[in-house]
Amino acid sequence: MVAKERELEFNKTCPSLLSALAIPFMQMVEEGKEIVDAQSAEDWLARAQELIPTAIEKAKVIKAFAGRWKIVISKLERIPSCLSNLSSHPCFSKNTLCEEQLESVCKTLREAIELAERCAEERYSGKLQMQSDLDALSSKLDLNLKDCGLLVKTGVLGEATLPMSVAHHIELESPNGNIRELLARLQIGHLEAKHRALDSLMRVMKEDEKNVLGVLGRSNISALVQLLTATSPRTREKTASVICSLAESGSCENLLVSVGVLPPLIRLVESGTVVGKEKATITLQRLSMAAETARSIVGHGGVRPLIEICQSGESVSQAAAVGTLKNLSAVPEVRQNLAEEGIIRVMINLLDCGILLGCKEYAAECLQNLTASNENLRRAVIWEGGVRSLLAYIDGPLPQETAVGALRNLVCSISRDGLVSLGVFPRLIHVFKAGSLGAQQAAASAVCRICSSTETKKLVGEFGMIPFLVNMLEAKSNSAREVSAQAICSLMTFPQNCREIKKNEKSVPNLVQLLDPNPHNTAKKYAVSCLASLSSSKKRRKVMISYGAIGYLKKLCDMDIPGAKKLLERLERGKLQSLFSKK
Repeated sequence: MVAKERELEFNKTCPSLLSALAIPFMQMVEEGKEIVDAQSAEDWLARAQELIPTAIEKAKVIKAFAGRWKIVISKLERIPSCLSNLSSHPCFSKNTLCEEQLESVCKTLREAIELAERCAEERYSGKLQMQSDLDALSSKLDLNLKDCGLLVKTGVLGEATLPMSVAHHIELESPNGNIRELLARLQIGHLEAKHRALDSLMRVMKEDEKNVLGVLGRSNISALVQLLTATSPRTREKTASVICSLAESGSCENLLVSVGVLPPLIRLVESGTVVGKEKATITLQRLSMAAETARSIVGHGGVRPLIEICQSGESVSQAAAVGTLKNLSAVPEVRQNLAEEGIIRVMINLLDCGILLGCKEYAAECLQNLTASNENLRRAVIWEGGVRSLLAYIDGPLPQETAVGALRNLVCSISRDGLVSLGVFPRLIHVFKAGSLGAQQAAASAVCRICSSTETKKLVGEFGMIPFLVNMLEAKSNSAREVSAQAICSLMTFPQNCREIKKNEKSVPNLVQLLDPNPHNTAKKYAVSCLASLSSSKKRRKVMISYGAIGYLKKLCDMDIPGAKKLLERLERGKLQSLFSKK
């Protein structure tokens, strides 16, 4: 009975006892010398408003370090208006960021009071140390003022948010609100807080990139770009990863460039971590697809670090660096700058021993771009041994169009004997046999450029290229049909080649089909010329007529295609003679 009475008495007193213990416990979290709690935004605001006059009053009476204290006082005096703007927002009390920011302001104010007291009592270890402490205090005040302003400007105050430690672990029902908060945290607070925000943002982007892109604004992008220059290599690396994802999304390229992403990316390529270099280089590859951005990368000194990555980088970074340089080489006015940085030798080396096949393809395309219109660069590639490297690459089981295109640009600058000794003709045959239509088209274009003399035309015929060119007249691509017709037209001026084309059963039917008056058919004039050369043969004229050449030529005469009228007259005359001979 006694025990029961004691239990009842304990149960009555226990709640009040627990309540009494809970109040101070909830309020007490040790922070420096002062005990603070997980208070509301209003509590933190009241505390800050109490500390501001004390801090200003103590600072004003100090005589030592007058210049530094004057700067500190001017910043302390700006805090009230800043807090007023913050607290007047309708969602002030609901936003965790406000609580965190006001807590940070209070901490800075307490530090200002402590430093003022130490200065007044001359309790400091040395003048240099105190000067350093005052400079650090001034920087913290700057950060507080900036962050308070950003909270109002970013619009994030309109979202009720959770503490970072909580938001880190749970899914919010309103993903856009959470994303806006994360983006705001990239601009607000100390570096470690921004680093945690980066971690969360990376995780959200993996799961819901579309929503992130939907709420990104210029200020968010700018904040990310600023983090590329953070003192922490880890922060720079993670920022580069986020920016790389944004660039690859295809929706932020112009915005990234406009807020100045190129210089810090280039510096990261120069001296970042392995992952940082990789992400920065991939981003530059994506951004450099725009000609204006490519020019800017060159202007900001991006060529040299990219070349260094090509020479010694890890495979993924190397491929991205070569891809970037390939994009830069597509801009005619920067090609000479690239050559002066030694790009030709580097690309030839990559053709010979690139780590990834993609590297070799990019290198070949880069050489193709460099040699497109500059004779000096063509000679430089030949001098550096680029032709042999291209031919070795073309020897592969599937010759690449870019390598054949580079070879096409160079053949005009190589003598006939050089073409023979280097083995260019057998490689072109290999392309016609095993290459894609694009590669075959580049090979046919190379034949057109080679055929500047009777000797080279003879060699082309002897190496057996004519049947491949005749077959290409059937290609679905108009440009492929045009270039093959052009090559045949040039080769036919050598009698032996003309005889071979006459013997080919496909030549006349294929050429007649190219008389089609359709405006998209750009091979018409070459087809007319070729058929005119073949029309001396009665048998070939009959084949032309049977495949409908007369109907096509009448339409071409109306279009004033050169040679069409003369060929039409010859065919009609032959047809008339044939009718009379039958009678």
